[in-house]
Formats: sequence, C-alpha cells, structure tokens
Amino acid sequence: MAVQKNLRIPAALTGLALLAACASSDPVYSAFNREAGSLVDTGNFGNATMNNVQIMNGEKRYTYDLSQRFASDVMTTVNFAFNSAVLDQGARDTLREQANWIRQFPEVRFRVYGHTDKVGSEAYNKRLGLSRAHAVVNFLASQGISKSRLEAVVSFGETQPLIVTEGRERRNRRTVTEVSGFVGSHPMVLEGKYAEIIYREYINSAVPATGLAGIQGSDFQTEQ
Repeated sequence: MAVQKNLRIPAALTGLALLAACASSDPVYSAFNREAGSLVDTGNFGNATMNNVQIMNGEKRYTYDLSQRFASDVMTTVNFAFNSAVLDQGARDTLREQANWIRQFPEVRFRVYGHTDKVGSEAYNKRLGLSRAHAVVNFLASQGISKSRLEAVVSFGETQPLIVTEGRERRNRRTVTEVSGFVGSHPMVLEGKYAEIIYREYINSAVPATGLAGIQGSDFQTEQ
C-alpha cells in the first residue's frame, strides 16, 4: 500500500502543475485573481457586433454577391514563370479585363493574394508571393485604379496549392484578385445603399440579345 501511495502523490502533483500552467497561459483563468475588469479584450472583442452590423446593413451579403459576379465575369487569376514576379503578356491582358471591371465599381475595394509552388523555402516563397501580388496591384494602378482600393498585403506562399506537388507547377504560381469590401468614405456606402450599387450595374450591363426585329404572326398570312 505504501508503494501505491508514493505513486499517486507525484501523479497528483503533476496534475496540479499542469492545471497551474494552463491557468497561467490562459488569460481568462489568470484573470481570476486580478481586479475586476482588468481583462478587457482577449483579441476577439467586437467581432460579433461587427459581423451583425455587416449582415444587417447588407454589406456582407453584397460583398459576397459582387465577389461571385467578379469571378464569373472575368478571370481572377494570373500565372507566373518559375521564380519570377514579372507579368507576361497573357497576365497583362487578364489584368486589363480586371481593371475594366473594377472601374465600374468605384465603391468597392479589392485584395490581391500571391501564391507560389513548393520549390524553395517557406520564407522565400512568402516573399515571392507578396512580390507577385504587388506586381498585380501596380499594374492595376497603371490602368487607372486607385491604390487606396487595392491591397497586396497577404501572401499564402506555398500553403494553398491548386495542384498538390512538391515540384514546379505553373498553376500554383499565381495571384488571385478578390472583392474585399467597400470604400468606407464613399457617399453610397455612408448611406448604406449597397443594393443600389449592385442594381445599378446590372441595369447598365443589360444589352439586347439582338438588334433584329422579330417575325410577326401576320408575316405568315397568305392573301385570300
């Protein structure tokens, strides 16, 4: 019995030590012995309210709708040569189409994500992906798009491949342009008229399928 007691004591002490370690690393547990109100924000304060506001005023839904439309109207991806952030002719043609689309929506912001293949170190690929994103932003800016509406701050490096391979893969060496939100200072946005933004462009984009006149029923009548 004495042996069993000796075995249990270290186990109990180990459990208490682990509990103490968890408590010291978790801000909620560590706040137990602090003054009330000392723990104000663990990093997520306000997220729920922000999300509710965006849903109620329509911003989140219309951002999603615009993203879907952008992806269906133009190519959102351009590809790069190995170990390069230089835009080739095909990439520039695609980005001109993107710029034409973006110009229709002065109220909307866009984000450019840079990607690489798996060749090279993770740190190097993060830098290369960001360089590719900056190259796209600079080209869109040369087409008349304000840089205040463009972001190239996020790079996924090699972490989100389209084709899973350790070798070179052109389809993984890419940037992706996406709708990221609305320009907060724009009058339409200040008034919350997101639906008008969407509706305006759907109306402007409507074109007749043909300019030919239809055949009338009377055209088939024969003289008696």
